[in-house]
Amino acid sequence: MSTTLIDVRPAKFADAAAVASAHDDAWRSAYQGIIPGAELDKLINRRGPLWWQSAIRKGSRVSVLVFSDKVAGYANYGRNRARSLRFEGEIYELYLRPEFQGLGFGRRLFTAVRRDLVQSGLKSMVIWALSDNEPAIAFYRALGGRVVARSSEQFGAKTLDKVAFAWNC
Repeated sequence: MSTTLIDVRPAKFADAAAVASAHDDAWRSAYQGIIPGAELDKLINRRGPLWWQSAIRKGSRVSVLVFSDKVAGYANYGRNRARSLRFEGEIYELYLRPEFQGLGFGRRLFTAVRRDLVQSGLKSMVIWALSDNEPAIAFYRALGGRVVARSSEQFGAKTLDKVAFAWNC
């Protein structure tokens, strides 16, 4: 048994089911009423334990925030995927289970991921959020992110706006 109450560490193969569960909880909480129900279910269901096992086995950068032996949240990150944005790193996903939001855990996970990107030589980073996800928008603003781009994404028949926040590390 660990004596560490809160830890941010690289995800292990054995964490895949817990990450999938955290993903499910966080996405349902964040996107219910924003992303159409059937589309949201598809997005969540394609990211089950086997998907996370494969991502971890292939070396994707996935970190978990563990609280008292429970995966409370996760982040997936690496090199920036958008060639139009001149930022080196990108946080693809950063999510916490709803019961762990608003307690400083998101900031802790964000800080750990940012540090890891810097240690890898990536001196700037970006993260995208749906414009209608007001808690995420407020969170990234509170962390000092500056809006650097806007775009949209299609979810079934619905088009949703998204915004990119950036930081120099």
